[in-house]
Amino acid sequence: MDNRALKRFGKYTIGGLSTFFFDIALLFWLTDIVGINYVLAAALAFLLAVALNYAFSRNYVFHGTLRSVHAGYLGFNLIAGSGFLAVVILLPIFVEVWGWNYLLARTVIAGVVGLWNYFLNLYVNFRVAGKY
Repeated sequence: MDNRALKRFGKYTIGGLSTFFFDIALLFWLTDIVGINYVLAAALAFLLAVALNYAFSRNYVFHGTLRSVHAGYLGFNLIAGSGFLAVVILLPIFVEVWGWNYLLARTVIAGVVGLWNYFLNLYVNFRVAGKY
């Protein structure tokens, strides 16, 4: 992996962790304070975190893309849709079937989804692999 790729992945990790902490804090607040079902709360928190992550990713991680803001946002959200499905499908399995705490389950899912989204955005959406 060259220096540019390491820097890009580092920026993505910083942005991803920042938006993840927002996501998990919002999930906790919606579930434990407001009283919303944890799956619905996770879905809402995920959607808000994805919007923040796009703004960060577009400007700091994949900044050399030639895609328009609208096309990039659409692609980003289509990729994020797979993460959304993972959250709403896997979270209840981890919690209801395996007995995990919902925050731990959400954290594990976020790790896998984050890597998946990075590589899809790098190669498919923003197409900046090997550039900038």
